[in-house]
Amino acid sequence: MIEYATEQYGNEDIYDILVPEIETWFRDTFGSFTACQRYAVKEIHDGKNTLISSPTGSGKTLSAFLAAINELLLLAKRGELEDKIYVLYVSPLKALNNDIERNLQKPLRELYEANDIQDDIRVGVRTGDTSQKERQEHTRNPPHIYITTPESLAIVLNSPKFSRSLEEARYIIVDEIHSLADNKRGVHLSLSLERLVHRMQNEP
Repeated sequence: MIEYATEQYGNEDIYDILVPEIETWFRDTFGSFTACQRYAVKEIHDGKNTLISSPTGSGKTLSAFLAAINELLLLAKRGELEDKIYVLYVSPLKALNNDIERNLQKPLRELYEANDIQDDIRVGVRTGDTSQKERQEHTRNPPHIYITTPESLAIVLNSPKFSRSLEEARYIIVDEIHSLADNKRGVHLSLSLERLVHRMQNEP
């Protein structure tokens, strides 16, 4: 059943669910949450499937990643971060995927350095341009956050060894979904996600 969010959470309501390191980083970097973030971040943190429709630049992608990174950082602090994929991010645009990786790596480095966190949260990108060496490294040491395209997701799901790394993912983020909704790429992505969810130990 689809439910529409009708109430925005306050800034402090959202800060209350964040680990102190991320709360401090967010306050220093952004100051306050955008409208879509006040609707979505806590819902995602609570494990609800969430669709965000909001203008470009309003913080949709960060809404999705904030809850996920919050959980990963908590595990890293406890020394409980396992060698598996926790977050699957799918976008139809290779350039956007590379931007997302850069935009994640910078704040993650800042969080490590400011808080002396030893367990790095690994971020990996898989597109048609990814080298064979990088693909092999993903298999040996799965990134905690895996960024890919619909086509590459279909390929890795056919890899018996690597696809097992995806089966325990806790978050699936699909960005720019409007550009896929009415074409064959969207159909292929829908089939890939259905295959993945069917095989997962925990439904995301």
